[in-house]
Amino acid sequence: MAGLQLTEWSTLGAIAVHTGGLLLDNRWLRMLGGGAHGLPALAEQNSLESSRSHLVVAFDVLGGQFAIDGGGLGIAAGEVCYWGPDTLAWSGIGVGYSAFLRWALGGGLAEFYGSLRWEGWQEENRVLRMDQGWSLYPPPFAEQGKDANAVSRASVPFGELLGFYADVARQL
Repeated sequence: MAGLQLTEWSTLGAIAVHTGGLLLDNRWLRMLGGGAHGLPALAEQNSLESSRSHLVVAFDVLGGQFAIDGGGLGIAAGEVCYWGPDTLAWSGIGVGYSAFLRWALGGGLAEFYGSLRWEGWQEENRVLRMDQGWSLYPPPFAEQGKDANAVSRASVPFGELLGFYADVARQL
């Protein structure tokens, strides 16, 4: 964890050293740890980043990302931020990593993701592998994609999903 300048005494460091990762809220949120079964390790995911402007700490099944702002996201250094497939932009959630983890474990995700979830998502998530996510069509950023119950869904490789949203965000 030295490459990420983390100690295992911190909450993030302990998760990275002592777990493969955490699957929360019926596998909707994937908190990065040491890596396991298609879930990348925190160090591996962030060594792929070309800058240290942020540290990606979690993904959701739709391709959304949570990251700690290292000063480059323009929110606030140390704050956990969310990049959503519905907004294609970073926004702060107002807390640091430990508080973010408590919030996610304490049920905060249900309200946060309300409009992005569809009836029966819990059952559908059980079939997803950790290297897969849900591609929604129309996508959540499109006006026609705002109703998650009215879109079509397909499981796709997670890297492909992230690439799609990165390409769309660059074009817009």
